[in-house]
Amino acid sequence: MLHLLIQPATHQQLEEMLQEYQVLIKIVVDIRRQMLCGGGEMHADCEAVLLDNASEQDDLWGANWYPNDQRIEFESLINIRPRLGNPGILIQDQGIRDQVEAVTLKILGGVR
Repeated sequence: MLHLLIQPATHQQLEEMLQEYQVLIKIVVDIRRQMLCGGGEMHADCEAVLLDNASEQDDLWGANWYPNDQRIEFESLINIRPRLGNPGILIQDQGIRDQVEAVTLKILGGVR
């Protein structure tokens, strides 16, 4: 189940986002608006929800969140953006990584 979040997630929301993969949550973070969408099968699903809610493509970055380890992986097909200097699935820019991590920790950090 997909959730669009701007406030810290509840335990119930986390459980619903874990339905697809059990140990990880596909997330897309809007670094400008400080929000994220999580859950579902693909990062593109979360990306579509954010775009439908007035986010801009250049502000959206995909990652995977592992709630048991409180760990993030900065990999997603939606991150392939050569025109923004990101030629592969891994977020290259440390500043963008830091922003993605900050939003993720604010919304999903500590929730198990």
